[in-house]
Amino acid sequence: MPHTVFYDAQCPLCYHVKRILQKLDWFNRVQWVAVQEAVDSFFYPFLRDKDVYERIYMQASTGKVLAGFYTIRKLLINIPLTMPLGVLMYFPLASRIGSPLYIWVSKHRHQWFGRYDTLRK
Repeated sequence: MPHTVFYDAQCPLCYHVKRILQKLDWFNRVQWVAVQEAVDSFFYPFLRDKDVYERIYMQASTGKVLAGFYTIRKLLINIPLTMPLGVLMYFPLASRIGSPLYIWVSKHRHQWFGRYDTLRK
């Protein structure tokens, strides 16, 4: 069963990162779902009370739900070409730098890259 990543389909940064990672996901370990379609879905009730438009979420193949930096870390370690970067994100203190950095980028992404009027899949 693949990991399921919930991305903002109206965010240009999110959409383009998703497209690149999809191309690198040679073993189809990740399924991508637009958060706009998933948030009210019967299939993803765990997203209902989450800040899904502020952070990227993942339901790992084990069922565990990850958010923000921890989603990015898990995502990168599961894609062959990005695995070395994902491994570095498991080093001690990486989350102390990575989490605030992720939050900062997430808060500014619409200011920097704008927002699509329609969903991009």
